[in-house]
Amino acid sequence: MTDRLFFPLLAALFVAMVALAAVWPQGLGDRSPPPFGHQPIQQTAAVKAAMDRETQASEQRLNAARNAVADAQTQAISPTK
Repeated sequence: MTDRLFFPLLAALFVAMVALAAVWPQGLGDRSPPPFGHQPIQQTAAVKAAMDRETQASEQRLNAARNAVADAQTQAISPTK
């Protein structure tokens, strides 16, 4: 392929990719500019509530595991019969 054909095609591809990046949704993070964007899934009320419930459950499991380890260590140090 000659340079006369390759570089204009490469430039057109570059311009198309930049145009596509300007209008394509930006994933699940922040919103895209107004005519193209939508509310990210993580910012909906239902998903936020589910994430909060999951975080609380995880913290409870972590605290229960820490308490179990502390109890096991206490039993190892001074066993009560």
